[in-house]
Amino acid sequence: MAAAAEEKVAAPSSSRGRLSKLLQEFGWDLMLGSIAAFYAFMVPYTKVEESFNYDHLDFPGVVPRTFIGAFLVSIIASPVVAVIHYLHVPKIYSLLAVRLALGFIVLLTLRLFRLQVRRKFGYHVEAFFAIMTALQFHLLFYSTRPLPNILAFCLGRFLSYFEMPGISVLVDSIMWQRILWPELEVFWFNSVLNRSSEWGTHPLHWYFTSALPRSMLVGYPLCMIGMVLDRRIRRYVLPVFLFILFYSKLPHKELRFILGSIPILNASASIAASRVYNNRKKKIWSWIYVIMLGSFIVSVGCSIVTFMASYNNYPGGYALKALHQADASTKEKLVHIDAFTAMNGVSRFSENEYPWRYCKEEGIPIEHFGNRNFTYLLNEHHSINGYKCLFAINGFSGLRFRRHFPPLALLKEPKVFIHGNIEDKDIVSSD
Repeated sequence: MAAAAEEKVAAPSSSRGRLSKLLQEFGWDLMLGSIAAFYAFMVPYTKVEESFNYDHLDFPGVVPRTFIGAFLVSIIASPVVAVIHYLHVPKIYSLLAVRLALGFIVLLTLRLFRLQVRRKFGYHVEAFFAIMTALQFHLLFYSTRPLPNILAFCLGRFLSYFEMPGISVLVDSIMWQRILWPELEVFWFNSVLNRSSEWGTHPLHWYFTSALPRSMLVGYPLCMIGMVLDRRIRRYVLPVFLFILFYSKLPHKELRFILGSIPILNASASIAASRVYNNRKKKIWSWIYVIMLGSFIVSVGCSIVTFMASYNNYPGGYALKALHQADASTKEKLVHIDAFTAMNGVSRFSENEYPWRYCKEEGIPIEHFGNRNFTYLLNEHHSINGYKCLFAINGFSGLRFRRHFPPLALLKEPKVFIHGNIEDKDIVSSD
């Protein structure tokens, strides 16, 4: 009897021990993965540069992109996508499956990097590295977005064995249906011709004075302090800063171009945070510790505001979803999607099956839509002859400072308008 009782007591204790060990080993991964998955489900739509090469022949973009990274992620996601297709689940869930597969690879990369941080700098630095990454919006938000930069971020070392010119030329020439090496064309377009500047420019200092402060938040000043406190991290951080400095020479700048630099910089910031934490009981350090905690809270607030802005930054996707919900009839419908709408959340993953049909023909003059047989129009114009504006979808337009709480207000305005053909009796009667 006594032995049986001891076994019953030991069993729960053993289970708690295993759970504790699992959380100790994978707890940080679970936290970061949950945040990344939350971002993916809350903002499921993608912009045109995040199309994952899905419609590359119809909309090739300015320069061709390699398919090697997309192939590898697709292989991982293909079993889930096959089940989704078999069950006739909306295609947007296939996109989510691909994005979650990509996020898994990115988080695996971050885990391997975090373990190296632990090995070299200790458990406290590892913990602050995970916390710092969770506080920052951009890295985890982009971790599931199928951008070429994210594929390079997580698969760079692996692809270095496969993306030799011969392999890339073979695979990408088949997919693009012409002989090419995408990396060479991108380099020639951006660096030699410098034509990327046609899509906007920023000053030389923009990465250091805007992109990094917005993306790293409290981690940016802590990164500088970490370099001073621990000379071991300098050999890793200085080459990253040099890379960003050289990249700043190109007039066209985007945060995603340097996103792969953030983990290294976060490691330096975590060293500073760990030093402050370890000395928090000393008089002067205690005040620095309080300031650091306050900065963490401010960083969380900034990330929430940035998330809300991003949530409202895909009006095209929300407009098409609202149209699908508004018209449940079984008659055939032809929807025209203009370039602005397609660039802000509409992709083939958000399209429905028959009776819905879609057209993305560009260059149609606004006065010619009345002569076409479109059932619906999704575009940025609030009125079009021959069509009735059914409703509009708001999108993010800016931030406004206020004197009361919360100090920041999110500004929205109508971005995408849904029009119905007035010759369609069902649309006319919907008033």
